[in-house]
Amino acid sequence: MIRRARPVLAGLALVLVVGACGTEDPTPTPGERSDSPSPTDAEDPGVSEETGPVTPRITGDAATGLQAPWGLGFLPDGTALVTERDTARVLAVTDDEVRVVATLEQAAPRGEAGLLGLAVSPTYDEDELVYLYLTTEQDNRVVRATFDGDRLGTPEVVLEGIPSAFIHDGGRIRFGPDDMLYVATGDASEPSLAPDAGSLAGKVLRITPDGDPAPDNPDPDSPVWTVGHRNIQGLTFDDEGRLWASEFGQDAFDEVNLIEAGENYGWPQVEGKGDIDGLRDPARQWPTSEASPSGLVFHEGSLWMAALRGQRLWQIPVRADGSTGRPVPHFVGDHGRLRTVEVAPDGNLWLTTSNRDGRGDPGRQDDRILVVELTRD
Repeated sequence: MIRRARPVLAGLALVLVVGACGTEDPTPTPGERSDSPSPTDAEDPGVSEETGPVTPRITGDAATGLQAPWGLGFLPDGTALVTERDTARVLAVTDDEVRVVATLEQAAPRGEAGLLGLAVSPTYDEDELVYLYLTTEQDNRVVRATFDGDRLGTPEVVLEGIPSAFIHDGGRIRFGPDDMLYVATGDASEPSLAPDAGSLAGKVLRITPDGDPAPDNPDPDSPVWTVGHRNIQGLTFDDEGRLWASEFGQDAFDEVNLIEAGENYGWPQVEGKGDIDGLRDPARQWPTSEASPSGLVFHEGSLWMAALRGQRLWQIPVRADGSTGRPVPHFVGDHGRLRTVEVAPDGNLWLTTSNRDGRGDPGRQDDRILVVELTRD
């Protein structure tokens, strides 16, 4: 049963294993960071220089009784559209109800694959288009469909042929300030595909809303924007238009990366920081026990990153020059696995749990969308 609870709002106010595998590990181990802070971190209070200390607190639920919610996007009228990975349903969440607006029959859920990311067209008022990333029997692909406020229309293929697998399917999609669509893909359990510019696996892709390679891509005939990724499940842009991504590591480190065109982010040659010529080091890294990062959003001077195995919401301050401050964990172990985080129209964060995805320990109301109010100290 799906139940909608009115939130308290305020202004600002089955697992395949490869080593430790960096998959969405079912065994949470909340704890302190085990990687030693740098000298800069030791002096860094872990806050944004621009906004000062920001404290998150959960004020209620936007929805309960969901089943592995994955993608989340807001329409201009404030309605939230939510995908469920394993049921292949698209839900509309409003103050009054949660209702099913589509079930995508072409989706083939299995393992980490299924109905994944969702992005609302930046010109939704004119075209009513919603974009979705899903796994079929043949591949991962991006589709789009109109949403008239009642039902989702028949999906149209935008980009197909992204390699798929039981794990490492990526799946996050987000429109950039340039109105191009950025698509995060996994290596489909074949690490050699990640640095291969001829494959769509293990990449950040940049395409037009119609699915063509975007103007000014490194190769004008290819959608590939960056290479060398293992499994990205989070994409966001900061206020300066910089693109950030959260990425699953394997045995040692999960990552947050600052994404820049044409760069190679190292997988499978290196995991975490390698200081290797020609390979881009992460902006931040964590032991896999403390992260398994999925959703990522920028708000109030910080990146906010949802952690699955780590069962916490990470706050990573971003300085004006694009460097990052000391990460701060919130809600450690309080709500189980956390999948997706987005900014709601009222300035609160919506944070989804992922305890009914086959790897969690669901509570009576799971899965939930938690409403997180941010307050300045």
